[in-house]
Amino acid sequence: MNWIEPIAALLGILSVWYARKENILVFPFGIASVAIYIYICFVARLYANAGINVVYLISNMYGWYMWSRTGDDNQKLQISRNTPSQNILSWIAVAVIYVSVFFLLRRVNSNDSAYLHSWLPWIDASNTAFFLVATILMAVKKLENWQFWIIGNIVSIPIYASQELYFTAIQYTVFLVLAILGRREWREKVRFKGE
Repeated sequence: MNWIEPIAALLGILSVWYARKENILVFPFGIASVAIYIYICFVARLYANAGINVVYLISNMYGWYMWSRTGDDNQKLQISRNTPSQNILSWIAVAVIYVSVFFLLRRVNSNDSAYLHSWLPWIDASNTAFFLVATILMAVKKLENWQFWIIGNIVSIPIYASQELYFTAIQYTVFLVLAILGRREWREKVRFKGE
């Protein structure tokens, strides 16, 4: 597994780089990266992260479709902000996903006392919840996607380092920087449009 982790990390970094630039290449690089990470996370016993990568695979396909199609006015999907109710719904979704994933992880791993008594299900469910909301918001070009990526990246760095997935921890550090820059760039684009 040692040689595939740096490849997956590099593909992931390229994906986030292109997301930051609002370039549709975010999706093919994202699809390749998450396909590899499904395997890596499963082997590392980060089951929720393996599952979220399956969701990323699907959402990358959906995002690719959404970003490449044109609307009735022949316009591509534009960056926009959440409404106040969408913001509330996003945070409620984080909470519901967190609780659901946490209890699912405990149920699925009920025979693994070492796992149940570790901090892994708590943290694994946390970054899964933030990343799931982020990926849905990214697919529809909502500015707020970046705040969820930022929080999830902060949570993920120590998780992967503790599992000795050092390339992945470095990748999430780069993701954090790119997410901060991406939020700044997308916010300027929204401001330029007058939203």
